Amino acid sequence: MKLLSPAISSLARMRLWRIEAWKNNPLDAQREVLQDLVTSAQYTEFGRKYNFSNLFTVREFKAAVPIHEYDDLKPYIERIMNGEQNVLWNTPIYWFAKSSGTTSDKSKFIPISDENLEDCHYKASKDVLSLYYQFKPDSELLTGKGLVIGGSHTINPMNNEAQYGDLSAVLLQNTPFWAHWIRTPELSIALMDEWETKIEKLAKNTIKENVTSISGVPTWTLVLFKRILEITGKKNMSEVWPSLELYMHGGVSFTPYKEQFQKIIGKDINYLEMYNASEGFFAAQDTPGKEGMLLFTDHGIFMEFMPVSEYGKKEPQTISLQDVETGKNYALVISTNGGLWRYLLGDTIQFTSLQPFRIKVSGRLKHYMNAFGEEVIVDNTDKAIAVATAKTGTVVNDYTAAPVYFSDSSNGAHEWLIEFEKEPESLEQFTIELDTALKNINSDYEAKRYKNIALRQPLVHSLKKGTFADWLRSKGKLGGQHKVPRLSNERNYVEEIMALKR
Repeated sequence: MKLLSPAISSLARMRLWRIEAWKNNPLDAQREVLQDLVTSAQYTEFGRKYNFSNLFTVREFKAAVPIHEYDDLKPYIERIMNGEQNVLWNTPIYWFAKSSGTTSDKSKFIPISDENLEDCHYKASKDVLSLYYQFKPDSELLTGKGLVIGGSHTINPMNNEAQYGDLSAVLLQNTPFWAHWIRTPELSIALMDEWETKIEKLAKNTIKENVTSISGVPTWTLVLFKRILEITGKKNMSEVWPSLELYMHGGVSFTPYKEQFQKIIGKDINYLEMYNASEGFFAAQDTPGKEGMLLFTDHGIFMEFMPVSEYGKKEPQTISLQDVETGKNYALVISTNGGLWRYLLGDTIQFTSLQPFRIKVSGRLKHYMNAFGEEVIVDNTDKAIAVATAKTGTVVNDYTAAPVYFSDSSNGAHEWLIEFEKEPESLEQFTIELDTALKNINSDYEAKRYKNIALRQPLVHSLKKGTFADWLRSKGKLGGQHKVPRLSNERNYVEEIMALKR
């Protein structure tokens, strides 16, 4: 396999001129994407309803098509799942990515067309590989195997032609046969849906492989690492997989986990953040270690950016790429080659660079705390957790937080439930460091904490290991892309988890 490395590197570099074209001309790329989308879908039911045949500019498109949330498109999607075609997109759709986004009882089923697979997800994956080889020309990434910690899929009972599953499972099921040669584990294990059994089989079936890269949600990756070390008796993962050089992550912030990964792996490797959701592949780090992910502007997705202050308005306004600013929170609105039209994704992003356009995910529209005007987002709390753990020598596995509202006897506060891998010697000191870090990061929070007038010191609870997993299991959401919501303006998550603790 090592003989293949120079050839693979050369092939990867051959894609770079295409990448440079859209990277250097992102506005032109986006206009072409929108025109292709509208032209392709003009004779669909949705295209006829909104007169796609007569839409020739971004302005006309935005004026004609309202912004949609999932529930607005759900009736169309259910019809496609029942066998109708040419509804939202002009080619047949037989696959759906099942996504909860949160741990709510409702699931979203995102239509995946052939174009969405080939021109978005797979094209972006190839571009990530090319960019990585540009960064590390001597990489031996593809001389070994990539460990994919993915999800599961199930036949859709409503229509025997349609199938659904976690995005990772849909991608695995549709990859060309040759891709399975450079991936582990075998498909039957990769697609298992019972996660405790799956982790055991993953561990036992990958120990002897030459794993050079790993992709998966950090929490489950750590669980797998720990089980492998238990089985092998090795000190760290570099003793198990000496050629491991890259970990690809996304879905949640990696900040609270990086220290754990560095320790358990036992050597320096590259970490690459990707923004790949059920709805599309939006961005990835083009330089490991550098803040911000390169925005993918030529991958079948037209993007608009809604200032978060517009959310909830009757006719929310969006801006285009040329008008964005760094450091501001925007909700991402997308139109895709899977048939999502002006779809409010639910994520909030910030631009870290405008030349080229790079972004970071700052949170979720509905995952924040603003009960007292403090406007705390996930990006704030992830950074504060990282500071507090560094100062107290602790390690955090997972957390969630929600407000404690004013009562007759006390003012407000934030209540945190934290599952520690390594407990603090003093929970009180950890709380002080967390509070101080958050005040340094967020001036609105600092103002509300002034002399405890609006917000008193946070209430922090240390949870027994496995509590979050127990809660996810109780919701039927254990494993895959399901994750604990970091923040909420409501108390339902916190109270359900606290009930388990008792």
